[in-house]
Amino acid sequence: MSQSITIPAERAGREAPADLAERRAMMAKAAEAGMLPGPERPAAEEVIDGIRTLTVLPKDESPRAWLLMLHGGGYRLGRPENDTAFAERLADRCGIAVVLPAYRLAPENPFPAGFNDAWKALGALRARIGDAPLLVGGDSAGGGLAAALGVYAASQGAPRIDGALLYSPWVDMTITAASFKDNAETDLLFPEASAQTASDTYMQGFDLKHPIASPLFADLAGFPSAFINVGDIETLRDDSVSLHEKLLAAGVRSELLVVEGMEHVAPVRGADLVGSVESFEATAAFVDSLLT
Repeated sequence: MSQSITIPAERAGREAPADLAERRAMMAKAAEAGMLPGPERPAAEEVIDGIRTLTVLPKDESPRAWLLMLHGGGYRLGRPENDTAFAERLADRCGIAVVLPAYRLAPENPFPAGFNDAWKALGALRARIGDAPLLVGGDSAGGGLAAALGVYAASQGAPRIDGALLYSPWVDMTITAASFKDNAETDLLFPEASAQTASDTYMQGFDLKHPIASPLFADLAGFPSAFINVGDIETLRDDSVSLHEKLLAAGVRSELLVVEGMEHVAPVRGADLVGSVESFEATAAFVDSLLT
């Protein structure tokens, strides 16, 4: 068990600005109309402990493990539907079931509401699957949440997490990494201004270095074995590299794949994007190594 961590009480947020509300509404309509890239098989929708989830099962076989996958969107946007196509590919290749929760978003629900939902979903899933292998994963902000789950589970001694799949994880709310400047012209999906707005929206004045908000500043002893994937042209490049280095320093198994010319969370966004095939195969190899 690593350091003692106190999760702050949930706080009242503020109303989403009109432009953010409009973007969410457009995403919801696209999801309802089936316009988002989705799985070939329908994902099963249910409510687990009050949280809407989608579950993607492997084709024609019982799962040999389970993955709790958390979507990105800067803690203020995104839906589980965004990740279901990737989840199906991963489920079929690795023989695992993927559970995608719809955690609460800021600014209506600032830190730690999203984490609390992810933690609740993790506990409910562990209770449901018993002693079966359980992984956590996520892209961008979802990767930050997955890392936070690893940190907090280690501090509590439970539930057991058997591995983490982190795609361009956002693990530092201070937005001070050099890659925000270095890659300002090559990462238009998550530029510094967007990251700063997202951080302000999510944290709303709370400590930016809290170990659950910014797992990069946590004691990483006891963190699960991790696979970290990022593009070298991303603003979050340094978050990934720094997390990998700190995991190794803490004695944790960590594999880092930095892909030349790969855009932000490309493997999750589309199988045909630069770096996606290489990243997906490395993911599958890592999962196989955990489960064999």
